[in-house]
Amino acid sequence: MAAIRTEGLAKTYGQVRALDGLTLTVEPGTVFGFLGPNGAGKTTTIRLLTGLARPTQGRAWVAGEEIAHSGKVAARIGYLPEEPAFYRWMTPTDLLDFVGRLFGLSSQERRSRTRDLLELAGLSQVGKRRIGGFSRGMRQRLGLAQALVNRPEVLFLDEPVSALDPGGRKEVLEMIGRLRGQCTVFMSTHILQDVERVCDTVGIIDQGRLVVEAPQAELLDRYTVPAFELECEEGSEQAFETLLEALRGLDWVTSAVADPPGGTVARVVVKDLEIARRELLAQIVPQATVSGVILRRYQIVTPSLEDIFLRLVGKATQDSREGTG
Repeated sequence: MAAIRTEGLAKTYGQVRALDGLTLTVEPGTVFGFLGPNGAGKTTTIRLLTGLARPTQGRAWVAGEEIAHSGKVAARIGYLPEEPAFYRWMTPTDLLDFVGRLFGLSSQERRSRTRDLLELAGLSQVGKRRIGGFSRGMRQRLGLAQALVNRPEVLFLDEPVSALDPGGRKEVLEMIGRLRGQCTVFMSTHILQDVERVCDTVGIIDQGRLVVEAPQAELLDRYTVPAFELECEEGSEQAFETLLEALRGLDWVTSAVADPPGGTVARVVVKDLEIARRELLAQIVPQATVSGVILRRYQIVTPSLEDIFLRLVGKATQDSREGTG
């Protein structure tokens, strides 16, 4: 059974369609990265899935419960908003105990859960300090801890590290990564590097519409460019151009161009990646020897998640503009 499933989920605010027919599936125990630019519909989606807002149309299920029955969903999920707020006079121990009471945990369960979560969040040494003196990263880790008090089956995180410094981001992302397999994590963000670092599956949303949903490895493989990158030692640029000219004469090579012209790095675009894997190196070695080129590097061009994101979001934006005339 899917941890999260939506069918045609939509939300309209007046004339604004914040979410437009979202259909997706999130597998249990995974870290799902919900990626999109600001205003794409990420927070609206989380508000709908957590029962904080009602959809205009469509249906959704979280942890086996339909979101129409929000009371049943609330007991089985955890939620960390983008900017969590706490009573500054409370201590982490006070806060986690208080949340445990709200979920009906016994005093023994609350003590045990508070101890475990403070350790998970790296806050054991400051459990009795007032939250008002905490850094943003410490508060964010505490927010994650309070969202886990009830041992949720699904944890929703709305831009959990967007306002943190590099040290705080690293701490929170490591904490999220340790949750893999313990619960399903649905993390919205616009920071691509964070998704690359911790997420198993990626969903990209733009202008309220899901552009693509796939495991990260499959997504990177799907959009791999049929190209190789070559780099030569400085001082052999002229001979390098002779080598590229020879490669351009091969029938399975589309182009072979140095970037910038006359430089030491070139991209070789091919018609068939598998043929190129077998043939390119065999062609390069003798041609480089004849041309007098000293090669430093030879590798397949692999796209980053940023490359894919910009390509898909840009295409979706263009299609939308063309569709509206």
